[in-house]
Amino acid sequence: MQFLILSDIHANWYALEAVLESAAGKFDQIICCGDLVGYNPHPAQVVDWTRANCTSVIRGNHDKVVCGIDDLDWFNPIAQAAAKWTRGNLDENELSYLRELQQGPVKLEHFHIWHGAPLDEDEYIIRPREATACFAEFELPLAFFGHTHLQGGFYFRRFRVTAIGPVRRDSAESVLQLEPDTLYLINAGSVGQPRDGDPRAAYAIYDSENRTVEFRRVAYPVEKTAEEIRAAGLPDALAARLFKGI
Repeated sequence: MQFLILSDIHANWYALEAVLESAAGKFDQIICCGDLVGYNPHPAQVVDWTRANCTSVIRGNHDKVVCGIDDLDWFNPIAQAAAKWTRGNLDENELSYLRELQQGPVKLEHFHIWHGAPLDEDEYIIRPREATACFAEFELPLAFFGHTHLQGGFYFRRFRVTAIGPVRRDSAESVLQLEPDTLYLINAGSVGQPRDGDPRAAYAIYDSENRTVEFRRVAYPVEKTAEEIRAAGLPDALAARLFKGI
């Protein structure tokens, strides 16, 4: 079985389109680790596509704020503005879908999924010391997470946690062979707002038979998303950051 792993789409329809074209024919199911909305100008398209196409989806922090589960107070002013705009551009059915998304962690047949961390869905797992506590929660040897917008992850072997890096800027993919007696915490990266210095949309494909995770990057028309961010009246900073992947 092959799984297309997505996270942090953040209403970037053109980035999602590029990912789907790049991954065509390479997966059987689609899994999403949260944050369908926020920041970018196509929330309804992304929510409707996710509802129709993803096998398993968990909620992210922006999903919670936009649908009213959490309030806006702890978002910065730019994220607050985007959340308010997004809320006004979704109908009640779409907002209801966001409210009903499962809270991670969720245990699937082959792996776990969560947004931030297994004990706190809003926690950022960026460094090995932050990942260490996560491995105590594993029932399966593999988990996928999101939230940081940083492609890569961590593995735990012989009582040591080691970081896994993203796809190199001069390449479109890198393949990780999963080893026995090792636990893996994998971030596919952000489809819609990468923050690892690479503006290309990020995703991953997991092959459960061959036990490989293929990290992938694909270019998309950033200028179209940026232009529509500005046309929608969203903060200009949200457009500018897409070109740098920050």
